[in-house]
Amino acid sequence: MRKIRDVLRLSAAGLSKRQIAASLGIGPTAAGACLRRAREAGIGWPPPDDLGDAVLERRLYPAPAAAAKDWRSLPDWPAVHRELRRKGVTLQLVWEEYRATHPDGYSPTMRQAHVAGEKLFVDYAGTTIDIFDATTGEVHACQLFVAALGASSYTYAEATATQSLPDWIGSHTRAFAFFGGVPAMVVSDNLKSGITKACFYEPAVNRAYAEMAAHYGTAIVPARPRKPRDKAKVEVAVQVATRWIIAKLRNRRFFSLPELNAAIRECLVTLNDRVSRHLGASRRSLFDATDRSALKPLPTAPYVYAEWKQCKAGLDYHVEVEKHYYSVPHALLRETLWARITGRTIELFHQGNRVAVHVRSSSNRRHTTVSEHMPSSHRRYADWTLERIQRLANEIGPKTSALIEIILRERTHPEQGFRASIGILRHATSFGHERLEAACGRALDIGARSYTSVTSILKNNLDRQRPATATEGPAIVHPNIRGPRYFN
Repeated sequence: MRKIRDVLRLSAAGLSKRQIAASLGIGPTAAGACLRRAREAGIGWPPPDDLGDAVLERRLYPAPAAAAKDWRSLPDWPAVHRELRRKGVTLQLVWEEYRATHPDGYSPTMRQAHVAGEKLFVDYAGTTIDIFDATTGEVHACQLFVAALGASSYTYAEATATQSLPDWIGSHTRAFAFFGGVPAMVVSDNLKSGITKACFYEPAVNRAYAEMAAHYGTAIVPARPRKPRDKAKVEVAVQVATRWIIAKLRNRRFFSLPELNAAIRECLVTLNDRVSRHLGASRRSLFDATDRSALKPLPTAPYVYAEWKQCKAGLDYHVEVEKHYYSVPHALLRETLWARITGRTIELFHQGNRVAVHVRSSSNRRHTTVSEHMPSSHRRYADWTLERIQRLANEIGPKTSALIEIILRERTHPEQGFRASIGILRHATSFGHERLEAACGRALDIGARSYTSVTSILKNNLDRQRPATATEGPAIVHPNIRGPRYFN
């Protein structure tokens, strides 16, 4: 309270919050809060003589208002305990009698009923498993994916390098194969890889994750945020997997992911064959009796992982996917498309319709073009034509014109050089015609034929440097330099 009085005194003397804080060795926020409370309580400086420390404390820091008590009546727990000791009396009976007297009283948490083949619960364990690089000794923490069927608790687990979308979806496909069938729905946690928007009412599922579910004829049902009861089954499965897999393997060293997963499969056999004390049966026997026949059959081919990317067709009716250009029908230039990317193919969709399929190529900045996608006779489209590009290059200068002509001529199809040509010509706006002409001349001298090379020359001011020639004299004049007459 002494410091509080000092805060009020120094504030009345005209000091700022920071000055008061530095003087008294307290934080500026604490000084400001003290002054705010004093203003709200109507206390200035000097305070009244009868305002002692106890009264000042109550004025500045009044006791918090009592929280509203739960209006529901608690059961008489001693009476409940006595009644349960009587023969034939059950907790259900006592609760029904309590609710008859207190209709708005407490009720037990609803127990989830799991129908055979209906739900598969999936999640990652919080504890990781290490693998060691035998060469460098580097340690990599692997994730443990866990999946458990609702009715039988039959469990699948595997280690993955990451929790990324490819690993997440790959674990699902291997889990379905392990179970030999597909459940009606998959209840997942709100993992960012699979759920792009965690919402209580309308969660958004990643497009690739949803496509995988459609391939297997199942539905993704994300658990509600902050509702652990929605996935209590997998929470228990994760706990069991942590104890019977991670803890069991704690003293072993693994040097590869396949080696680790082989050990996990051995632990899974023990886990699923272990007889549960409260059920008197193993997970495997319950699976054979309930879930196995209720699961939907697997599709003829497993799901092939694919990523989706939104892209736009350029003036050369090509879209860029991972630094390679793939053609689409020329009528779709400047249109927005979706690319479905697999390990071997690139599929392009426009308004839900597949318009092109290509074999996936390397990221080499080259073009993959289907002849049917090209316009006939290089017809005029959009605002750019070969003639217009060449005309603009001629207006800048002969070296720019020569470079653009070479770029267009060296491509298999002239339209494939549109991107580079237009990009080079647009440098005239930023750097001017004179510098662009000089940069194109230098590009011709060094054999450069790309937009990237011209851009680099301009950004590094190489166009302003005069190249050295053999006819130039020596830069240093000195008597010891012999000169050309010495050799005559």
